[in-house]
Amino acid sequence: MDLDSVKRYLEKDCNENAMNIDGMPFKFFEPFVMQGLRVDLLEPGRIICSMKVPPRLLNTGDFLHGGATATLVDIVGSAVIYTVGAPVTGVSVEINVSYLDAAYAGCYLVITLRIGALGSEALIRM
Repeated sequence: MDLDSVKRYLEKDCNENAMNIDGMPFKFFEPFVMQGLRVDLLEPGRIICSMKVPPRLLNTGDFLHGGATATLVDIVGSAVIYTVGAPVTGVSVEINVSYLDAAYAGCYLVITLRIGALGSEALIRM
């Protein structure tokens, strides 16, 4: 793909009927990703959640978008810090995600986060 094609790809309107992004509700992103998330276990230093992958979070390859995965890790990772009594969570400095397999619409994810020696550690499995 030539450079102009890459630029057009990144700057394109997704479709002419799409909602005006600037007209979306303030702070819509977290609820958009987290809708359907269920807390299965909550204890000091550990959270286990589950979620059925919704079609709204799929990428063009029809599997869970990596950005949605990283967002889930970030949000639930912040929440696990609250479980040990922290009054605030701060800002994620580094998130490292290794994608071992694709998760398709309808797959169930189990998201496990725990407090580790250097911060929160996450495991997401299907």
